[in-house]
Amino acid sequence: MKRERTRNAAGFTLIELMISFALALIILASTVQLFKSGVEASTFISQRAELQQNARAAINFISKDISMAGAGLPPGGIQLPSGGASTTARYACDQLGNCYIPNHLYPTGNYMYGIIPGANNGVQNGVNIPATGQGADSITVAYLDYAFPLNQYVCVVTSGSTISMTVPAPAPVPALTPINAPGVGLQAGDLVMVVGGNIATIVAEVTNVTANTITFANADPLNMNNTGGDPIIGDLAYIFNRSVAPPAGQSNCTATRLEAVTYFLQVPAGLQSPRLMRQVNGLTPVPVADDIIGMTLSYDLFNDTTGANNVEQRDPLSLAGVTPNQIRKINIAVQAQSLSQDGAKMQSMQLATSVSARNMSFKNRYQ
Repeated sequence: MKRERTRNAAGFTLIELMISFALALIILASTVQLFKSGVEASTFISQRAELQQNARAAINFISKDISMAGAGLPPGGIQLPSGGASTTARYACDQLGNCYIPNHLYPTGNYMYGIIPGANNGVQNGVNIPATGQGADSITVAYLDYAFPLNQYVCVVTSGSTISMTVPAPAPVPALTPINAPGVGLQAGDLVMVVGGNIATIVAEVTNVTANTITFANADPLNMNNTGGDPIIGDLAYIFNRSVAPPAGQSNCTATRLEAVTYFLQVPAGLQSPRLMRQVNGLTPVPVADDIIGMTLSYDLFNDTTGANNVEQRDPLSLAGVTPNQIRKINIAVQAQSLSQDGAKMQSMQLATSVSARNMSFKNRYQ
């Protein structure tokens, strides 16, 4: 009998299999690590871009309003109600009486200036920012809104608390925007600068508006309409008592919408990141940039009395003999921080710029 030779089947030894698994694990681990690094890099870049976008949005909003500060206002500011039963007017407050920064009263004898600094007065309710343990600055700017054609209406002071606004004849083409147009027209809480009564200038808060009448009633949330009777200076009654009824179709006043804009920081509930808020007149504030944890403002001034330059003053109102009218330049710095709670990966960024307000007089310090 022939004996057949047994042939072993081809295959892998246990050692070969173990080496193959080890190599596969090494390659897989390297791939996972590479993928993780790519995801982290992508997250870092996205987070950085969002952070930069928030900081730039904050700088752009503030700069735009500051560049308009004082536009259309009298050079020395506007005297708000003074005398009689008047009380100091307020800003950064809404129609429910909520005031969003600790010090919200107009300075130096109830005057409205184009710029009102707010050193260490820039966080709602005066709390410290959790990320820094510190506060921030606020700034309030005022300017006239000529984009809304209120000053093109026929304006007549009809009482110590009302003015009538009618379309002039012949009617302009294109037609004027109605004074109470939804979304763009006047509403309760808006401010109006009225000039009349032998060139008297006052600021009043709208409490009601119809198609042809604006009412500025007493006890308004911003304390602008303190019409306790003559001789209060700075209220509509002051103009009314000095005005003469005009012929039909003619004005005895000029009315223009005024914007008093305040920027401050808010720390929302629920451990959310702080954000920059923009509040106009007596309306509800709105957020304009997230993740803003710091805002510092300083001011360059020229003292008209001494001839001295005071640069980078964070609290110019604390200087003797200085008023906001002497501010020539505003230096702005905002600090943004990412939402990440991992301290090792949290990112922060600071952007800074300088803005000269529109109606500030020029002084060449190099001469």
